[in-house]
Amino acid sequence: MNTPLQYLPAGRSAREIAASVESAVRHGELAPGDQLPAVRRVAGELGISPSTVAAAYRELHRRGIVAGVGRGGTRVRSRPPVSIRLALAAPPGTRNLVTGWPDPELLPALPALPALPAAGAPRRLYGEPPVLDRLGELAAAGLEADGISARNLAVVSGALDGVERVLGAWLAPGDRVVVEDPGHAGTHDLVAAMSFQPVPVPGDELGVRPEDLAAALGRGAEAVILTPRAQAATGAAWNAERAGQLHEVLGRHPGLVVIEDDHAGPVAGVPPVSAIAGLDRWAVLRSVSKSLGPDLRVAVLAGDEATVSRVEGRQALGAGWVSYQLQAMVAELWADPATGNWLANVAATYAARRQAMQAALARHGIAASGRSGLTSWIPVADEGGVAAALLARGWAVAMGERFRIAAPPGIRVCYSTLAPAEATSFADELSRILRQRPGRAD
Repeated sequence: MNTPLQYLPAGRSAREIAASVESAVRHGELAPGDQLPAVRRVAGELGISPSTVAAAYRELHRRGIVAGVGRGGTRVRSRPPVSIRLALAAPPGTRNLVTGWPDPELLPALPALPALPAAGAPRRLYGEPPVLDRLGELAAAGLEADGISARNLAVVSGALDGVERVLGAWLAPGDRVVVEDPGHAGTHDLVAAMSFQPVPVPGDELGVRPEDLAAALGRGAEAVILTPRAQAATGAAWNAERAGQLHEVLGRHPGLVVIEDDHAGPVAGVPPVSAIAGLDRWAVLRSVSKSLGPDLRVAVLAGDEATVSRVEGRQALGAGWVSYQLQAMVAELWADPATGNWLANVAATYAARRQAMQAALARHGIAASGRSGLTSWIPVADEGGVAAALLARGWAVAMGERFRIAAPPGIRVCYSTLAPAEATSFADELSRILRQRPGRAD
């Protein structure tokens, strides 16, 4: 994208210029991807020092509003942390393969507010434990069965809320955070918004490669965020061998904050594995958003004593706790054997849809990544052109730029609602598009 023809920030100080740009983003005068005017042009137009403008641009970069400060120009990030930011959405009338959401038809029915107290019964007030006893017991049993210590537990409002709280508990602005590339767009945006420096690490079907993680950590980092299964861009998932290799690498860096974001849990389609055993600072997050529904806003956070203590201490100064009503709903669902059977069938359904799509694409010689979760990554050289061509044919997919930092381009496809019969039609359309343009990145 280009700089809007009439756009010029206002102000005399770095703070005023940064506020002007932020306001322009918030009100739509600058859109994601738009490039800001060159530092010297702004300085000349406003009659101020270039160093003042450069300081404003650095502040915008620090806050995650812009990216690419330097000779390559400064542009608005794809999802700047100002204004109301809508989630990925498909235009009306198109087939939605863009969101990364679960199939709403495969979410279990919620209990009818089981935790509402009867008339005259005491209600939960301040000062009570932040984790509902029943939820804590069920979560601990599941974690311990998977070899993850449940001695210290917190409940947070979703996996990304937990990631933010753990990073905020240990890191300072400017610290380096290892992230998967391509990876979860929300995590990338959060790291930028918190003024941390992302360190992108590539991966394969089994997730981040140990040698690449070792190289990144060798250059210095204070934290690492990893997805053991259902990776949000590629569908990668660790096996026991990969988890052991990553554990060996992570163990060489005492004091490193390690976060495992196990957001899909029982519908990921592969068994749980972990790499955190015996580490100093760690957190494992298990959200119910993909399995029971995102509106519950519940995730369990297990971690070392200091991390969980810091998370709960900071939580107490803000939201205080996650509603007991929501925690009780999750506990009731977890305790019901029928829910476990339902989720096993859901996981099998997602796996069948993934396999049908990959098989249909393979018949055209097109490789789609993923062995778990709800999404696949298809390498293409012209991700914008391929996505636009698919959209013109009624298929909405996500351009890879939303999920990558240094990784090669591609498109991300969410197959959670894609019936096997539809997979053939999608594969046929994508094949025709790729034959018409140099769209595949082999």
